[in-house]
Amino acid sequence: MSSSSPGVLTCPNPSPLPAPSLEQLEQEARRRGLLLRLQVGRPAGLAWSLRLGVARRDGERLVLLGEIKGWALPRPAGLRLDTMRVQGENTAAVGPLIWAATFAWALEATPCRQATILAIRDSEAQHRRLVRYFRQLGFSPLRELAAGPADLAPRLLWGGSGLLMRADCTEVLRRSGRRLGLGGLDGL
Repeated sequence: MSSSSPGVLTCPNPSPLPAPSLEQLEQEARRRGLLLRLQVGRPAGLAWSLRLGVARRDGERLVLLGEIKGWALPRPAGLRLDTMRVQGENTAAVGPLIWAATFAWALEATPCRQATILAIRDSEAQHRRLVRYFRQLGFSPLRELAAGPADLAPRLLWGGSGLLMRADCTEVLRRSGRRLGLGGLDGL
């Protein structure tokens, strides 16, 4: 505590909750009966490709419950996320686990501190849901990709039109960790 004036004690701003590490997230996945796996490539050492999946063992086989794909360029705003999907039954923790592990990996293994994603505009209703979902994760609008000539190259890269959104990797990791109930990580 610090004193701002005689007789008045104030608390400094509380520090944010610690962000879970990739190792802690792998432990949390195991605790929930899930397998968390990353497939990372680094062709020519220029960038990273990422595929992260969450599966559940069903007897002798694995059932894929969700995955995300993306790539990372070696710069602070270099994380680019593409396809993310969750499917099947009993998948409540799968989405937050995928997001948290993706951002933990980026923070631990790359210089990336910001991520970009496209809320694709396949249909107007689906686009609104994606924008709302990405905002809840901590993404903010960056720019609209439409039909203009200047948008042709980015649309080819991203696979369509929509709203490009950017987020701070640490913030998305914290929000996803909270959704998993990992506010206090001392017990992991």
